[in-house]
Amino acid sequence: ENFYLRGQDICCPPPPPPPELGPDDALVFALLLDSQVLLSSVSNTPPPFGWVKMSITSDEVNFLVYRYLQESGFSHSAFTFGIESHISQSNINGTLVPPAALISILQKGLQYVEAEISINEDGTVFDGRPIESLSLIDAVMPDVVQTRQQAFRDKLAQQQAACAMAASTSGNQSNPPKNGEATVNGEENGTHNMNNHNEPMEMDVDVEIPANKATVLRGHESEVFICAWNPVSDLLASGSGDSTARIWNLNENNNSNSTQLVLRHCIREGGQDVPSNKDVTSLDWNSDGTLLATGSYDGFARIWTKDGNLASTLGQHKGPIFALKWNKKGNSILSAGVDKTTIIWDAHTGEAKQQFPFHSAPALDVDWQNNTTFASCSTDMCIHVCRLGNDRPLKTFQGHTNEVNAIKWDPSGMLLASCSDDMTLKIWSMKQESCVHDLQAHSKEIYTIKWSPTGPGTSNPNSNIMLASASFDSTVRLWDVERGVCIHTLTKHQEPVYSVAFSPDGKHLASGSFDKCVHIWNTTTGALVHSYRGTGGIFEVCWNSTGDKVGASASDGSVCVLDLRK
Repeated sequence: ENFYLRGQDICCPPPPPPPELGPDDALVFALLLDSQVLLSSVSNTPPPFGWVKMSITSDEVNFLVYRYLQESGFSHSAFTFGIESHISQSNINGTLVPPAALISILQKGLQYVEAEISINEDGTVFDGRPIESLSLIDAVMPDVVQTRQQAFRDKLAQQQAACAMAASTSGNQSNPPKNGEATVNGEENGTHNMNNHNEPMEMDVDVEIPANKATVLRGHESEVFICAWNPVSDLLASGSGDSTARIWNLNENNNSNSTQLVLRHCIREGGQDVPSNKDVTSLDWNSDGTLLATGSYDGFARIWTKDGNLASTLGQHKGPIFALKWNKKGNSILSAGVDKTTIIWDAHTGEAKQQFPFHSAPALDVDWQNNTTFASCSTDMCIHVCRLGNDRPLKTFQGHTNEVNAIKWDPSGMLLASCSDDMTLKIWSMKQESCVHDLQAHSKEIYTIKWSPTGPGTSNPNSNIMLASASFDSTVRLWDVERGVCIHTLTKHQEPVYSVAFSPDGKHLASGSFDKCVHIWNTTTGALVHSYRGTGGIFEVCWNSTGDKVGASASDGSVCVLDLRK
């Protein structure tokens, strides 16, 4: 019954009634429920003479569903499903399976049903296209071929009856825009067209980043979920499903023969180190750029030198780590895990200073307010503010009605922003219990948020502070938090947006989506100024410290670096 729960909800008890499933989710759900019956019927039914026997195993179906969940961003569902279906024990080489494999095979099945509908019983083809839109759910309905063919015959008869009348009328005229309405970014009234996911967006030549300004880094053998620039030099770290992190040297004075360091995440088994075979889920550089911390699905956090050497292994979580952050001083690391706890670690000794067991469900994100105080959020819909040495939360914020995906303190540490699957983002203050602002505009889950590096206490004190939100509704929004209003809606993406990042001066915002595009926007005007189409869905975007390069990590194992210098 857990598959009724979408995304990170998989870790919680199922709430009644279950959320409405989308077309893809519903079909995969049905596939999961029916798989044993389906597979037994396929394997036990002898094929007609001369046919090649079809071979489908439960391991293969489970692996494709597992990959679909990963690629769709349902990381916690993927983890749980992978454990229950014993994915790690299958003999399938995941590196050979292309992205979107499940969707591809479903599309081929859909095309087969279309072909069935298009052919008469005598083998002749219908004159014209018998169907206009066949959905996945339509395709699995009983008697779909017969009913669609009959519907087409009825429609054809009506068209022929009206043919004489149609011939007497003048040709079709295109409808003018209604009430003189203009279009914004090619969309009527500036609203986002949610039905535009079938065709790749045509890139505007004026803003397209040329190939000679994009460096594609290859080496990872699976999806690259995260990337982060070193704060003092052009070293780019990336973390992947291949159980490695990598450090790429993009410094122009790099004299070494190798451009990448491979940080293999291993565990002790039988007295020796073996690959963990678990995703690297999070990484963060310390403030002076000398150390890199990584978090993994194997339950361990690790500290590495910038030369790629393992300095410490931090082991106290019971299950995957979803987030980790260095404090500004660099003496502590904060982590959040599926075990419902957060831990502050001593970065020098590798020992746990304090474990905070206050959430009732997996902790998804953490963020430091200062060197000893932090906030955490969870699938339990709560936000706790805790301090090292205190055995109870300083504050608990409640108000979200679904899991809280991300939290971020503003640069001054006065306001805390949170975003949720309830489609809202909220602004909180330690001075009051209820939220300062409840910002509602997105039409789907909000995956992440970022504050601009502007306003009091930043290196850009004369610029107004903004908040950016990225949503599964394919839009990015920029908010004036002081007034509690949306100042720009950025609508060029065609798939869920997983990441946003402000440039160091706050004048530009980078966004990355599963439509394979990285867009760079002017934060003052909301105008699109640069675009790049990669080869895989974009999980993360980040700016280097000087603001002239953007890194992006992708679902096909690639990492790209965009050089924005003219």
